[in-house]
Amino acid sequence: MAKSTSTMTGKRRLDIIMNQLGPVPDGKKLLLQPSPSDVVITVATRTPLTKAKKGALKNTAVEELLIAILSAVREKSGIDPALVQDVCVGNVLATDQAYLARAAVLTAGFPETTASSVCNRFCSSGLLAIQSIANQIITGAIEVGVAVGAESMSTTPDNGSPAMNEKINAHRLAGQIQQPMGQTSENVAAEFNISRAKMDQYAAESFQFAEKAQREGWPADEITPVSVHFKDPATGQYETRIVSADDGVRFGTTAESLAKIRSAFPQWPPGHTTGGNASQITDGAAAVLLMRRSKAEKLGVPILGRFVGATVVGLEPRIMGIGPSLAIPKILDQFNLSTSDVDLFEINEAFASMAVYCVEKLGLDRAKVNPRGGAIALGHPLGCTGVRQVVTALSELRRQGKRLAVTSMCVGTGMGMAGIIISENNSKY
Repeated sequence: MAKSTSTMTGKRRLDIIMNQLGPVPDGKKLLLQPSPSDVVITVATRTPLTKAKKGALKNTAVEELLIAILSAVREKSGIDPALVQDVCVGNVLATDQAYLARAAVLTAGFPETTASSVCNRFCSSGLLAIQSIANQIITGAIEVGVAVGAESMSTTPDNGSPAMNEKINAHRLAGQIQQPMGQTSENVAAEFNISRAKMDQYAAESFQFAEKAQREGWPADEITPVSVHFKDPATGQYETRIVSADDGVRFGTTAESLAKIRSAFPQWPPGHTTGGNASQITDGAAAVLLMRRSKAEKLGVPILGRFVGATVVGLEPRIMGIGPSLAIPKILDQFNLSTSDVDLFEINEAFASMAVYCVEKLGLDRAKVNPRGGAIALGHPLGCTGVRQVVTALSELRRQGKRLAVTSMCVGTGMGMAGIIISENNSKY
């Protein structure tokens, strides 16, 4: 019996359609054709991103972030929460992650029939969570699921990589995993001749893009305000606050002002990475609700976009930052696309060194890359970022009246991940 196209993705599905329709020269138009088996997104939202140890979420534990964002998904979904069969949580730093995820799902108002799991691939954990839920839907294991990314870097700080045994340390590549992230940024700058001036210029643009987006109110439809308990450092008293906006954007930032900041890692030449041209340490959470298009149409819920697919690559840990320059071509090739077909790129700005390299290596139009600012301006809550970038991409595609976005990030220990998102909730395209 022939295999149904409902379980196929990527080139195989495109090949079948092209055999049926004949040669179709525009791969993007082909990919944009809807199918009942598409994995669609019906809710996409995030909390504000706030500075770790200083911002309004500094006293909010990861389970509280999860409860807040999952409650928002339940309320916004317009469906019976019992229809949600699984929740996958991307998280990097929390201990007892599986316990916290399950407890948060139940506390947020989902019934005992809603399962949960956790995943961790460092900075791509959120995107991995989306891929996990999407793959279950594609294979028929579940019909409806939620992918979440959450990180409280205030309450569960990153303590660095654990000690490795002598055998690992002696291995040429495995031993590189011990290198701190700041060192890998300097490795990229040194190996690929990325100047401090280019890094500061890129970082300034990230802040300027984010400043414009905030002044214009673009992120408003991304963000679900959250109520938190905040300890006032002056009085030591706790108070309830409603947090509704990102707080990491430094208005008025220029390349000239960033050039005055001293090196964060002078011990690792060339010492170009600073507190101004690297991602901020931040708290936050984001989530998307996924199901088949046929299910969404049956339920009568609005479709915001479609998750097309994702892929991962490995590379030398010492230059892990260039991961997007490898993962993006791979995902585009899988779906017969070129960079010119992409309307928007959301690439995690772990460090300006890797961001500059990836943009230049891929020949990307800078105006299409993180037009609302990236992690340098907004922050990088490790497990959250992969979902946050999808939420942001859908909102920005909707604002621009465009359709296709690529999201990507480098991954600690030497990997890169990338995915494709299509917006369906606009009338301009």
